[in-house]
Amino acid sequence: MKAESKNRKAKAGLLLIASPRFKNLSGPKRGTYGERKDKVVKEIKATMNFLDLVDPGIVYEREDAVKALKLFFAEGVDFVYAEFLSWSEDFAWIRFLRDCPDMPILFCNVAKPRMSFETTLDEDDFVDYLCAGTLVGSLEGSGSIRRIPRKNVRTVMGTREEITEKVRIFADAARTRSILRHSNVGLMANMNEAMWSTYIDNYDLFTKIGPEIHYLPYSDYGTEIDHLSEEEVKAYADELTSKYKMMEDVEYDKFIGCVKATLAIKKMAQKNDIDCYVYNDIDQATFRTAGCRAGFYPNWFNENVSVLVPEADIGAGLITYILKLLSGKNVNFIEPFHIEDDFGTFAGGHAGPNDHNDPAWQQNVIISRDVRFAKTSWKYAGAPFAWYRFSPGLKTVAGLYEEDGKYKLVTFMAESLSEKDTPQSNKKHLLATYSHTIFKPVVPVKELFEQVLKVGVTQHYAIVDGDYRAQLEALAEIMGFEFYNIKKVI
Repeated sequence: MKAESKNRKAKAGLLLIASPRFKNLSGPKRGTYGERKDKVVKEIKATMNFLDLVDPGIVYEREDAVKALKLFFAEGVDFVYAEFLSWSEDFAWIRFLRDCPDMPILFCNVAKPRMSFETTLDEDDFVDYLCAGTLVGSLEGSGSIRRIPRKNVRTVMGTREEITEKVRIFADAARTRSILRHSNVGLMANMNEAMWSTYIDNYDLFTKIGPEIHYLPYSDYGTEIDHLSEEEVKAYADELTSKYKMMEDVEYDKFIGCVKATLAIKKMAQKNDIDCYVYNDIDQATFRTAGCRAGFYPNWFNENVSVLVPEADIGAGLITYILKLLSGKNVNFIEPFHIEDDFGTFAGGHAGPNDHNDPAWQQNVIISRDVRFAKTSWKYAGAPFAWYRFSPGLKTVAGLYEEDGKYKLVTFMAESLSEKDTPQSNKKHLLATYSHTIFKPVVPVKELFEQVLKVGVTQHYAIVDGDYRAQLEALAEIMGFEFYNIKKVI
């Protein structure tokens, strides 16, 4: 999928319901009910400039609901924003719920700070009183949500400002859902035989989450390596060495071998329109084909709002891609290694390609020999990789797992410590062969992992700067995932 399709605004269908019975009621000062509702619609739309709005007009009659349904479907909206503008007859709303295709709906009730009338003794104030009856309409409409079951309706209430923030979060999740349904996962080229717990059902992947899966053969990978020009290999090698210090024990021919292995992955992703590239970098076919595993992360993946992950873990690739779509930031791939109870920390990171392109932290990267494979017999044994100390700061940590046809989304917050704040050592690079950091979780570390172990997971997670738990919760709700936000037990 093209980057512009992933960088777009969320598209929302406006379903604003009002009463035909009240439409022409008039007061001498503020106009008719219908005119007052038109003014309210303009005010609502003014709070939604972060959305691409599809507005069929106020829904008064059954025909208006049908018109809205057809328009929302034709325009491919990511979600529907539904609000009763007062009490209203509910025939249009029930028809919409019954006939609407499967799309997320955000059902909102807005509480005003105060009313615009003191009494309803004159006609003008009485019309305003009727206009203010949004709670009556929402209460009436809420029952039909339950009687016509839909799996992805979220009901929220608040002031207009509070509702706007909730719309932002829901819109991020709904937009991500839509993009997932048009994305491609590329697996090279088989499941990971060392980690069966990471397997997911590919039919479920398509029908329940959205992406198609494409198997990328090693024969194509070898062809891409062989067809790389000297110019493009040199250009990428020079780009890497101009940005990052190379350790003295790195052999240059092995560095070039790793550059080729990395560039061929980028070529495969481009040619197969891959949004989430799941690289089986511990399969022996990888080493037979490339002589090493790819150790760098072409910035093309960031430019295309795509991701590259190791170890053939599709679930981990998907959560990395989801965080990429939600945040637009550099996302890293980790597994927690060990706990150090004296410090309340855990070490985490991963071997293989990891996104080292964050422009603010290029000094955290060294081109280092891959010591794990240095003593093997493969052609480029010990080929280097981008040894990255992940950027410091508070991170969202998230994982996605399948169990009996259902998906579990687990998330928690942890601070990635800088070397000056790491109690174990003030050295920047601590774990050879792994891009890594030391984490201080918000929940005490043993309590955190006790809760995670009880959920039942695997070892792979994605991390990103900032707090995206609200967006992940909204996404889990509209996707039908079980959601686990690990918090401190009180």
